[in-house]
Formats: sequence, structure tokens, C-alpha cells
Amino acid sequence: MKTRFSSLVALKKDAMQKSERLFEQANQKFIVTKKALEEAIAQLEAIPTLQKGVISDFMANRALLDAQRRVIAKNEQLLQEANSELLEAKEALKRIMMEHEKFKYLHLQEVHKILDEQKRAEVKALDEVALMTYDRKTRLKEVL
Repeated sequence: MKTRFSSLVALKKDAMQKSERLFEQANQKFIVTKKALEEAIAQLEAIPTLQKGVISDFMANRALLDAQRRVIAKNEQLLQEANSELLEAKEALKRIMMEHEKFKYLHLQEVHKILDEQKRAEVKALDEVALMTYDRKTRLKEVL
């Protein structure tokens, strides 16, 4: 049934679906970033620590460790950004879902109001028909 809130409900539903997609993308980005951080940590742990050898090997090993630590720091920063994006998307989705539910509720209230008015009109029409039938029967009795 069409009410004055029908178009608003449709718009809010579209906005909610768009927000759900954005939330899903932010969640996917968070998962990928977290996995990249875990892989970088695993790679750091896989780098062997040298106990003896030539100084150039120690320097190369040190440079490799430093580079991996920078990768980990970068991934941690990306993870924090992805987490904040995820939280923002979650809050936006929550707000939009509440707006959608509010207009959906108003739409349903309007539908119930229209249905009640239709029922009252039908009852009134049936009462009028009953009165007309009763009047006709009483007139027929009076004539006879």
C-alpha cells in the first residue's frame, strides 16, 4: 500500500544497502590488512639470527631485520586506519538502519491508519444498508 512514507522507505533502504556494502568493503580491507600484518610478523620471525660470521653478513642481516620491522610498522598503521574506517562504517550503518526502521515504522503506522479508516467506512456503509433494509421492511409492514 502506498503512503507518504513509501518513497522515503525506499530511499532509506537503498542508502542502507549502500552502507552495508561500504561496511563489507571496510571489513574486507581490515581482514586483508590484518592478514598482511600477520604474514609480515611471521616473515620477521623466519629471519635467522646470526651468531657468528663476517661483519658484512651481520650488516645484511641487520638491514633485512630493519626493513621487515618497517614493513610491520607500516602494516600496523594500515591496520589502525582500516580499523577506524571499519568503526566509522559500522556507526554509519547503524545510524542509517535506525533511520530506515523509523520510516518503515511510520509507513506501517500510516498503513494501519488507512486500513482502519477503510474498515470504519465499510462498517458505516453496512450500517446504512442495514438501516435502509430495516426501513423498507417496516414500510412494507405498515402498508400491509
